[in-house]
Amino acid sequence: MALIVQKFGGTSVGSPERIEAVADKVLRYRAQGHQLVVVVSAMSGETDRLIGLAKAITDRPPPRELDVLLSTGEQVTIALLVMALEKRGCPARSYTGSQVHILTDSAHNKARIQEIDDARVRADLDAGRVVVVAGFQGVDAEGNITTLGRGGSDTTAVALAAALKADECQIFTDVDGVYTTDPRVVPEARRLERITFEEMLEMASLGSKVLQIRSVEFAGKYNVPLRVLSSFEEGEGTLITYEDEQMENALISGIAFNRDEAKITVLGVPDQPGIAHRLLGAVADANIEVDMIIQNIAPDDQTTDFTFTVHRNDYDRALELVRRVAGEMGAREVSGDNRIVKISLVGVGMRSHAGIASTMFEALAREGINIRMISTSEIKISVVVDEKYLELGVRALHDAFHLDQAPQSA
Repeated sequence: MALIVQKFGGTSVGSPERIEAVADKVLRYRAQGHQLVVVVSAMSGETDRLIGLAKAITDRPPPRELDVLLSTGEQVTIALLVMALEKRGCPARSYTGSQVHILTDSAHNKARIQEIDDARVRADLDAGRVVVVAGFQGVDAEGNITTLGRGGSDTTAVALAAALKADECQIFTDVDGVYTTDPRVVPEARRLERITFEEMLEMASLGSKVLQIRSVEFAGKYNVPLRVLSSFEEGEGTLITYEDEQMENALISGIAFNRDEAKITVLGVPDQPGIAHRLLGAVADANIEVDMIIQNIAPDDQTTDFTFTVHRNDYDRALELVRRVAGEMGAREVSGDNRIVKISLVGVGMRSHAGIASTMFEALAREGINIRMISTSEIKISVVVDEKYLELGVRALHDAFHLDQAPQSA
């Protein structure tokens, strides 16, 4: 018998019929002898509907009151799921985040979990009940309802699994696991049986939408085995866990990509201490996140050139800021391009295998794809290319590293 925390997202509980299907799935696990805590999101579209109601009243809803409003979405779902379980003869009990006492800080709309009182949940589990908990929400020290930000139900599930020392945290979604890349771009993409926390964090931060980044961080910190499964079909899914020797057999675990990239280039900046801070500090002060950065010393040794990337939504504002600051510094030219994408190889096997970068560059060169920028870490290589080459580039790399084939055992 295992203690399992299961999380079902908005699509999985998007209608009464789907909630009934979730109840059937929960019962199948319970019939195997497992103790179950089930975390649910609001029904698909409900959070957007509630935000729309708030915006119909005011363009700037008070953050505290917005949290009070948004938390009602999950309250509907937990009640309906418990009704469905009880109807099937399964004892169950629902809890809001505050009833469990998921204590958070007071950062409304993006709160962080500080601790969880698991006493009530454990008592119900010991009494043979399935516990159904509202995801995405908690309560601060003053008793105010808080929410964890978009995708926060994943974080609720992982945090509960950590507090309860659960054997596994299962994230049920509309895909049946983590793939080597997006199957919509590469139909031959393969579902991974296992992936490390490190790799999943990189994949999530680089554009993969399967899991919310904070939940993966939390799982890695507290060593909570995570499994991604489909709500709509049976299967083993993908286990996210710590690295083992078998994982090193695979050079590359997956290819992530991000379409939301833009780059800004500043040429002819005086080569003096503090220049990078002046340029990028103005961008940071505007709460614009900078991703990749390249700096080159010009042939005259008196000036330097900067290129950096930002999210495409921030491009116009960042370009305006940089033009102003660069003008004050006497830079020669400022240019930008918001028709670029980032493609990234991710794999713990990079630590112990050479030649991955050259294979990547050769595969792109064969397709006539010019690389604009390169960034590396211990388990990642990212390149920026023109937007029109995204799908061609991903397919070429998927073929070059034979990702449609499972790695051979050592």
